[in-house]
Amino acid sequence: MDLLSTEYDSSSDEDSTKISTKRTGLGSANSQLVKRPKIDLAPKVSLEDPRLSNSILIKPTDTQINVNIPYDDMMRPVAGPANPYSTKVMNQNVLTGHVEEQVYSEASFKTQQRTFTSFGYALDPSLITSADGVVGKGYVGDVEKAIAMNGATIYDPTPKPANMPKRLPKGDSAILEGENAYQGPWVGYEGENIGNPVGPPEGAISTKTETETKSKKEIESGMERTIFHGKSEYDYQGRTYMHVPMDLDVNLLGEAGTQECFIPKRCIHTWSGHNKGVTAIRFFPRSAHLILSSSMDTKVKIWDVYDDRRCLRTYIGHNKAVRDITFTNDGKRFLTASYDKYIKLWDTETGQCIKSFTTGKIPYVVKFNPDEDKQHIFLAGCSDKKIVQFDANTGEVTQEYDQHLGAVNTITFVDENRRFVTTSDDKTLRAWEFDIPVVIKYIAEPHMHSMPAVTLHPNKKWLACQSLDNQIVIYGAKDRFRIHRKKRFTGHLIAGYACQVNFSPDGRFIMSGDSEGNIWFWDWKSCKMLKKFKAHDNVVIGCEWHPHETSKVATCSWDGLIKLWD
Repeated sequence: MDLLSTEYDSSSDEDSTKISTKRTGLGSANSQLVKRPKIDLAPKVSLEDPRLSNSILIKPTDTQINVNIPYDDMMRPVAGPANPYSTKVMNQNVLTGHVEEQVYSEASFKTQQRTFTSFGYALDPSLITSADGVVGKGYVGDVEKAIAMNGATIYDPTPKPANMPKRLPKGDSAILEGENAYQGPWVGYEGENIGNPVGPPEGAISTKTETETKSKKEIESGMERTIFHGKSEYDYQGRTYMHVPMDLDVNLLGEAGTQECFIPKRCIHTWSGHNKGVTAIRFFPRSAHLILSSSMDTKVKIWDVYDDRRCLRTYIGHNKAVRDITFTNDGKRFLTASYDKYIKLWDTETGQCIKSFTTGKIPYVVKFNPDEDKQHIFLAGCSDKKIVQFDANTGEVTQEYDQHLGAVNTITFVDENRRFVTTSDDKTLRAWEFDIPVVIKYIAEPHMHSMPAVTLHPNKKWLACQSLDNQIVIYGAKDRFRIHRKKRFTGHLIAGYACQVNFSPDGRFIMSGDSEGNIWFWDWKSCKMLKKFKAHDNVVIGCEWHPHETSKVATCSWDGLIKLWD
């Protein structure tokens, strides 16, 4: 009725009575005309409360309001029809919906959380004011246990179980040894066996001798053997596989790097014979008509590159994975370094193990001195942070280079073989004079990473170092060993792997494997990445460019395969 009365109210103008005087033609007579109030039988009636005209409308999703709004206006129900197709939760603040925050201190929450972890129940925060211990009210979790323990938390005293073991007496503090000696807080409980020996008495267990504990498969020093894969070791002229083939279109005895090189395009052959990952490959010195490979299956194999491209001989003499291999200058002998802590010298042609060397530490890298008059001397970088110099003729250690703070990873001869450069797990690069155990150059920068693979450029002026921050950095190989900051080769992912770096014989290209099975090629001058292709299914740990073929590259991987690309 208030709404109707509001509309039926007459205005003040209609309440006033107007008196007008009219003159007629018969005479001057005055007459009064009284108007009645006008009534609208169909007034405009508003369906809204007139009090809402002054209200400020807000959205349910508003999080900030710039004016003061009465509480009643803010708590009114949401007006308007609901969207039947909307899946969004109102005021969603978590992934699964809306979580309403309660006034609950962090200390109380931690207490209830630990109580639930220990006892299996906790107070229900939504019913915290009415936690009266009744089943279904006030607690979550094991409500029966909560009632039995009277809602105790971890900080409240709880009744001890009846079968709890009793504590032994602490003893007399005046007695240190013997009966009733003072035990203090270290005293135990009744029925404990702490401190009492258990098991069979001494002498009842028979101990095996050292010879019995050794595995039957282990190969002792002097028990090495070799397997020749073929019909005959000699051809009709009495030559072995060491003979360089002369019936090819390529001069294998020519000088390497005289021809222009190109990037390979396709795989032309795959050697498979290793049961586990291949760790390193080396072409036969100068001619490269053979390729030597070492593997995690403890074996070393030599393969034919040109004729039948088959495995020629297997060298068996290590008990653990072979880490590194290296030829002498003439290729008649080679060294193998294994995780069984032995370095062994082999005859390439006959497969005989000539001599074994060990320091009791794992050798990570072995390298012959490239001088012709020092082919009996080799260096070994070991896990005990030392570089050990051996004499292959006598088997004795002639020198030790002990300055690194981590396992030695690489040894590279520079400056006409008068010096050598080593890298280590201590993230440093050190240069040494040969046979003088004093560091002549020490390079260590905060931005440096460990460099587990180093290769010398064919012009002997630069060192390409595979850094574990996924880049190849270049250092000078002359007196100062400065870093070449403008030459960086990046893009590949090798972090954690000692992927070998190699150059084309003419020095125009640099290549490397990566942890994803790819081979990368960069231009040496511009540092641009020229090509990348998938080569293996596992880490490409080694790559070698053929010294006489313009585009032949050999790669090895932890998938157990060796591939030849052209």
